[in-house]
This record gives sequence, C-alpha cells and structure tokens, in this order.
Amino acid sequence: MKHLETFLEWGGTKREITCLILSGAALLASMIGVPGIPFDPAWAAIILCGIPIILEAIIGLVTAFDIKADVLVSLALIASVLIGEDFAAGEVAFIMQLGALLEDLTVAKARAGIEKLVRLTPRTARKITDEGEILVPAEQVRVGDLLRVKPGESIPVDGVILSGVTSIDQSVMTGESLPVDKTAGDEVSSGTVNRFGSFEMKALRVGEDSSIQRMIRLVQSADAGKAKIVGMADRWATWIVLIALTSAALTWLVTGELIRAVTILVVFCPCALVLATPTAIMAAIGNATHHGFLVREGDALERLATVTHVAFDKTGTLTCGVLQVTEQASFLPQWSPEKLYALAAGVELRSEHPLGKAVVTCYQRQFSSPAPAPEQFRMIPGQGVTALVEGRQVAAGNETLLSGLGISLPPQARQTGENWRGQGCTVIYLAVDGLLAGALALSDTLRPDAADTIAQVQAAGVTPVLLTGDHEEAAKAMGGRLSVAEIHANCLPEDKLRWIQQQEDQGKPVCMIGDGINDAPALKRAQVGIPMGGIGSDIAVDAADIALVSDDICQLPHLLRLSRKMMGTIRLNLTFSMTLNFISILLAMTGKINPVVGALVHNAGSVLVILNSALLLRWRGGGKS
Repeated sequence: MKHLETFLEWGGTKREITCLILSGAALLASMIGVPGIPFDPAWAAIILCGIPIILEAIIGLVTAFDIKADVLVSLALIASVLIGEDFAAGEVAFIMQLGALLEDLTVAKARAGIEKLVRLTPRTARKITDEGEILVPAEQVRVGDLLRVKPGESIPVDGVILSGVTSIDQSVMTGESLPVDKTAGDEVSSGTVNRFGSFEMKALRVGEDSSIQRMIRLVQSADAGKAKIVGMADRWATWIVLIALTSAALTWLVTGELIRAVTILVVFCPCALVLATPTAIMAAIGNATHHGFLVREGDALERLATVTHVAFDKTGTLTCGVLQVTEQASFLPQWSPEKLYALAAGVELRSEHPLGKAVVTCYQRQFSSPAPAPEQFRMIPGQGVTALVEGRQVAAGNETLLSGLGISLPPQARQTGENWRGQGCTVIYLAVDGLLAGALALSDTLRPDAADTIAQVQAAGVTPVLLTGDHEEAAKAMGGRLSVAEIHANCLPEDKLRWIQQQEDQGKPVCMIGDGINDAPALKRAQVGIPMGGIGSDIAVDAADIALVSDDICQLPHLLRLSRKMMGTIRLNLTFSMTLNFISILLAMTGKINPVVGALVHNAGSVLVILNSALLLRWRGGGKS
C-alpha cells in the first residue's frame, strides 16, 4: 500500500510537470500568434491548469464551505474568460500551478532527509533455527529469536550481540560518521549497517518497538499544518477573499470597467500569504533534521522561539550516562594506584553490581588486558565484595564493609572520600590483607561539548537551568564546571514539574531537555520538551515535541537560533505578501495594470515568498552548528 501511495504521489508530480510544460508552450504560442489555429492556444493552459483549481474550489465550498485562495483564483479565471482575456486566464492558471509545484518541491526537499529513514527499514533477516539459517521477512522476527548478520547487511531488529566482533555504521540513528566497534554483550539497533565482521545476535525489540520504527513514527507525526500561525494565515485568507470581492464589486460600480474588477480579483489572491508559513515551517523542519532533530509537532519550533529558559536534566543529558573511574588514590606507599586498580578489577570481576561492572570495564579499556581472576569470591549486599586476588585478600566497598572487617578510616582517607563525594563521585574503598590500601572514585562524566553548549545557550539570550536529583554539593560542583548559575538539586519528577509550572505562570516559557522516564512529566508540561532520542526511554520520547536523535546536545543552540530565524522568515513573508497585495489592488483600481500584468506581479510574489522560505533549508546561523 505504501509503495502504491508513493507511486501515485510521484505520478501526480509528473502529471503536474507535464501539464505545466504543455501549458507554457500553449501560452507562448498564444503570445507570438500561431497561424492556422482556430482558437486561442491559451485555452490549453486554462483547461490543463485552471480546471483542477476550479474543481478544488467547488469541492472545498460544497463539502466544508472552505473559502481559500482557490475560490478567488477560480473567480478571476472565470471573469477573465467572460471578458475575453483568455491569455490572462491561462497565465493566472499556469503561474498558480507553478507556485503550487514549487511549494510541493520545497516541502519534499525539506522532508527528504527525514523520509529516508522509512526507506532504510530492513526487509529481511537471517534467522538461526535447528535446521540451519533461513531468510525470513523482518516483520516475522520475534523477541528471543537468534539471528545472523553478515557484512554489508542492515540489522533487522534491536538486539544484543551473542558472538562475533564487528563495526556498526550508526549514522542513520546517531549521526556519527565513523563506525562503532561492537562485540559480545553490546546492543545494536535496527536500521544500522554491519560494516565488517559477521555476528550472531538475540532479538530484544521487534516490529513497532524497534529503534527504526520509533524514528519513523516521529517522522510521520511531523506536520506543519498543526502550527498555530498557519491557521491564522488561513483565517486572513478568508477575510482577504471577502475584501477582494467587495473591492472588485465597488470598483466595477464606480468606474464601470469590468476589466479593473477582474484585475483586482487576479492580484488580490492571497496565495503568497497562505504559502508563506507552511513552506517556512517545513524548510525549518528539514534544517532541524539535518542537525539531528526530529520535530513531532508542527508548532514546536514556533513555541521554541518564545522560550526564556532551558532546563537540563543532568544524568544522561549533560553527562554521558555511563559510570567511569575518574580518580585513584593509594594510602600505603607499597601499593601504587595502578596496582590497586588491578586488584579492584579482580575482586569486582564476578560482581553483578553496576559499580563493580564499571570498575572492570574501565580497567580493561584503559589497560587493554583482562582483570586478574578472583578466588573465594563473596558478595555482601549493600556493602561490597571480597575475594582472593593474586594471593591477596582484597575487599572493595563502602565504610560499612570496612567497619565489618574491623578496618577504620584514617583522617586522610576520610577527607579524600568527602572531597570526591562533594564533586558528585561515588567512592569505593580498597583493603588488602586487612589494611586500608586505597580508594577509587566513580562518576558520570560530562559530555565533552556540554560546557560549550551551555555557553552558546546563554549567548542566544536563553537562561540555562540545572534540574537534577543529585544532592546539593554534587549539583553545585557540576553547575560550577558548566557555569550554570541556577541549580535545583534533590529534584523528584514532581519537583521538576512544579518548577516548570511556576516559571510558566510568571510568563517565562521553558524548554526541558531530559532522557529518562522520570523526565517524561516535565517534558510533557514544558513549552517545548526535547528528549535524548538515542538513549532516552520510549516514554520520554513519546512525551516530547522534538526528539534529539543523535544525543548531540551541541546542536541545541542551533535549534534555538533556527526557531527564531523561522519566525522572522514567516513575519517577513506575511509582511511582504500583504504589502504586495495592497499595492497591487491600488494599481488595479486606478487602471495602471491589467489582468495579465496583475497575474505576473502577484504570482511572482508567491514564488519569491516560497524561495525565501527555502533558504531556511541551508541556514546555519552565526554560531557553531
């Protein structure tokens, strides 16, 4: 069905182009005069381009009393024919259809970058069964199925690698230009491309739950027609139709010249006014897509242009969302920090706790070697772990674990731990053979571009705010590193919601940036909600207006500037189109222009408005993009 719709849309475009070519040739023949033709060739343009406009106007009036530009154009066409201005009628029809085609092409170009996601949906999957490997349609894959992906193939569903080492091109989902190395235990997303090695995976999210389908649903919901300012332009168009009819009637009564009245109908068509706003919005949506954003609501960019504050969640938004070992300390001269790090990775190797897993992962990544294997491993819930590592009795955990082992914290160790915790770190103490030997600090590291993003947000005239569930000291330490003055710590979901409500009650619209389920209420309540689409939860994405697909927050300042540029373009388009209409009607009333010249002037204005909107597609602004 989707293929049929695509074919019909393309077929419709080809028909429009064909009609325009034939109509243009007919108008040229009418203008230069071709002997031997018993009728005015301009009638070809009237029939091919004008009749569809008249039919659309009649259908709109009959079915919904929808008074729009096509009503006035139809009246201008009919009136021109009645007074014998066949060329003017054909020219009006031709240029109107040309303007409509330009709008379609502008919108199509604006959305081309988004709609390619739909075409990237994998068609087939290699399913591993007891009988061997079989090729099945991707939609038949179920959660838990075992799949094989070969080099060059798209990954059919979201899942986890069971065996094999490979490199994945994730540009369609994250915008990253370089492939990402993956091995057993790593998750992969549907629609991404396997570049090198073959691997086996287990399906985790299939069908409508897969990453590529979630992005497609976001694409399909991007609708410029929802924008409030588009409705306002439509209402203006209705009034302009009525004013034009009144002006034409009065001019005819006062001057007695029907041609002036017809010219008024031709020049007063509100095409530029109606075309200006949706083309600007869709061009801006196309620009936003190029920078990693998917706009779910048509009026989201309009609302974003009004925000005074941007509220950031911390974990996963300004930080990477992954624990890293950031500090190492030794309290005994016989133990170097590096050696203690190895012992810590060894004792944590069998741990299922996230902190333990983070220690092992960071050690193996930093030293490119496996952690030493532990013996007599024992996990003490809520305290830590102990094991025999390289012949040493090693314990790793919190102060409660040390106390249970009869080990006290000296002032130096206690002060080190307090300093780290004040920076938002989690502390793991290490004891070797019954003596406190050192400590590790783990924290969620800042994104490399976080500080620069905050600075650019401030430069754009918007106030950044930190809303976090962290304790006061950690929040202040993070705010200091980011140069964020307004910080709210210990925030529960309802606290974030309450703060946003208070700001908006004071006339200060807020844009909320978050990633988790706990941010969903705030994302929904804010003037504009932007979740981190790549790592953010489905609930957070569903609650938002714009999704940041690549999780690259450095593009946020560009989006803020783009929204304001879009509104400036819309205002310029509306002002220009209204001014042009006003000047043209005065010239028509005084007989300075005829229907032919009026059609050229008016429709040239429509084309200029569309081209002005199209400039937003490549707009980059003055800041970093």
